[in-house]
Amino acid sequence: MKRKKLVLGITGGISFLIFLILLFTINHIIGAQDTQQMAGRWSSEGSAAQVSCFFAADSDTTEDTILMFEHGIDNALTEASVVQESENPGARLWADAYSADGKITLTNNKSSVSADAIGIGGDFFLFHPLRLLTGSYFSGNDLMQDYCIIDEDAAWQLFGSSDVAGMTVYISGIPHIVTGVVERPSGRLAEGAGLDGTLVYVSLETLETLGTSYGINHYEIVMPDPVTGFAYKHVKENLGSDEKATEVIENSSRYSLVSRLKLIGQFGLRSMNGRGIIYPYWENMARGYEDILAVLTLLQLITLLYPLILLLIAFIIWWRHKGWTMRDVWLKCKDKLERLAERMRAARLEKKGSEELWEEPSERRMLQERLPWNKSRKGKNR
Repeated sequence: MKRKKLVLGITGGISFLIFLILLFTINHIIGAQDTQQMAGRWSSEGSAAQVSCFFAADSDTTEDTILMFEHGIDNALTEASVVQESENPGARLWADAYSADGKITLTNNKSSVSADAIGIGGDFFLFHPLRLLTGSYFSGNDLMQDYCIIDEDAAWQLFGSSDVAGMTVYISGIPHIVTGVVERPSGRLAEGAGLDGTLVYVSLETLETLGTSYGINHYEIVMPDPVTGFAYKHVKENLGSDEKATEVIENSSRYSLVSRLKLIGQFGLRSMNGRGIIYPYWENMARGYEDILAVLTLLQLITLLYPLILLLIAFIIWWRHKGWTMRDVWLKCKDKLERLAERMRAARLEKKGSEELWEEPSERRMLQERLPWNKSRKGKNR
């Protein structure tokens, strides 16, 4: 019997240790998803939400669509009593970005590269902090749109080096400055997500006028979330109302425990999509990690359930063999409380008695001083 208890105790401890390892692994994977952590970077107080909206190819979403949506954000925040409290004149309540997939050809005096391209608008690299090997990012809000960022493969094919920030490439004969070179995410998941070839980042204007654009397929925003779901609801109502052509996701909570448990419940339905939406590579990777995290969460629940069952069985056995009842516990606690109350009462009486003894001599002395013979005696003493 003792040996059986020892085996159960050891297996229960190992199961709980595996649970802790899975918990650490899950938290590490979630923390490594930079494209899903913009809300935390934007507001350390947890008062912001990041929301993404994906468009089908036939949704006809344009920059004018995005511009109209942007004009309504401040009004919505004002109505929700959200105002800018920072004294910094450059502080913003929200930031957004949008992008389109396409193809583009880059040339220089030595060679030419045809690559997959992402045409960006807004603060794209604020949401997607790719690892820079050299140089810096550019913004889709810049007045000058003749910038580009290339990955390491394109840099080596065009210049034979990755240290090429500030160099010039030509797109349809128009010069563009390479502001930076980035490291392209690698691995089985990244390749399956669409990162299996050379990738270039240009402005949306460049992609639409000098390359081949498949249309804006992605919009994302980080904004105040005064009430849980406020940001998601605003994007849903103003950009994602057509459920057949759009999909809205709140990135801030997509990896929460509740979301992961819901994903486990949707097993088998996950891959079904009737919207005709082609996700960008970062969303494909995010969805892949969602599936991985759902499996790890299921294993985590199993490894936690086993030691909990053992503890429950041990408690039931102990309860059945205990030598006392709840009435005994109640009477013992009641007796202790009564004894405590008596001690406190005795302490108060003792304190009160000592105060009376301390005050009595002074009162007696005052009485004696009022007597006539005491006054005459004082006069003689003088």
